[in-house]
Amino acid sequence: MDKITPKTSFGQWFSPINLQLFEENVKTMKLDHYTKKLTTDSFLKLLLFAQLHETESLHALSDCLFDDQLQIGTNLDSISVSQLSRRLNTINPEIFQRLFLDLVVQIQRKTNHAKITMPLKIIDSSTLPLNLTNHKWAKFRKTKAGVKLHLRLVFMEKGVSYPEKAVLTNAKEHDRSQLEVMVDDKECMYVFDRGYLDYERFDRMTDEGYFFLSRLRKNAVIREIEAFKLPEDSDVLSDQMVLIGTTQNRAENSFRLLKVIDSKGNELQLITNRFDLSAEEISEMYKSRWAIELFFKWIKQHLNIKKFYGQSEWAVHNQVFIALIVYCLHVLAQLETKSKRKTLQISRLLKAALWKPAHIWIRKIKGKVVP
Repeated sequence: MDKITPKTSFGQWFSPINLQLFEENVKTMKLDHYTKKLTTDSFLKLLLFAQLHETESLHALSDCLFDDQLQIGTNLDSISVSQLSRRLNTINPEIFQRLFLDLVVQIQRKTNHAKITMPLKIIDSSTLPLNLTNHKWAKFRKTKAGVKLHLRLVFMEKGVSYPEKAVLTNAKEHDRSQLEVMVDDKECMYVFDRGYLDYERFDRMTDEGYFFLSRLRKNAVIREIEAFKLPEDSDVLSDQMVLIGTTQNRAENSFRLLKVIDSKGNELQLITNRFDLSAEEISEMYKSRWAIELFFKWIKQHLNIKKFYGQSEWAVHNQVFIALIVYCLHVLAQLETKSKRKTLQISRLLKAALWKPAHIWIRKIKGKVVP
């Protein structure tokens, strides 16, 4: 991997990847045991390049190797489509998942994660549609196939957000089944939508010391215990302590219920087990959910998730984890340069200056004029 150096913009962007750890994992998993040309490190660089350029197919990616700079960066002068396809379908996605998690740790260090009093962690999922004819293993309806990306996104005060945990399942998997996997930190505030509604789990999270904020269904059975007074200028409609559920299906703990109006004029019912914050603070916390919606929109539109290269389960999973790696590398570049630019802007600037000297790209993302 010594062909990519921080002298180029691509090399600078790529530099947070722990090459020693990556190569150790490659050896442990024996991923290059019978490989002569397309090594795992060369394949990683090609996939990252493909994501940045939104390359539409493996045929197009193979043609990209006519670029002398890409040849130098990947240590490949050419590669066939069949070799790319075989590698994508047979390499264990765990190698890219480990790389993603290592980058997450680096982001946490740079954001002084431990010093934040109560970070918000947003949980949600998004279905990535697949062609049923080519992906029968992912069938979830009569005429549809797909995988579901379950995600935990950390939302920071300065507008920085990053994916912290990701689980891929068949699209038919219900969101509630993954809540146990996503909730493991008592030093944060979990925010999620009504797809995760489960009174028994709300009780268990409360008893075990986890804080949450969720949306309640309109037809939920509610019994008021106490109404809290709101400031005269409050945007919150009501603030109550309540019991939720019917006699047959009722939560044992009492919770806090807020009624608010969203940006479209719809009334929302928010349920939480936090009583120490103001109604306005809780309302603002729920608004942070937009960050994960933007993330899913970004990952589908601006990374090459909209068209998958391979048909096997491993091929699909590999491409998703590469997308997550790309996003984390953008976040690290944003943090390293203390840039106020959005992640998408950083991606566009990198794409335009890929093989140019690193200082040109760095100055651009800092908002400085390049001479």
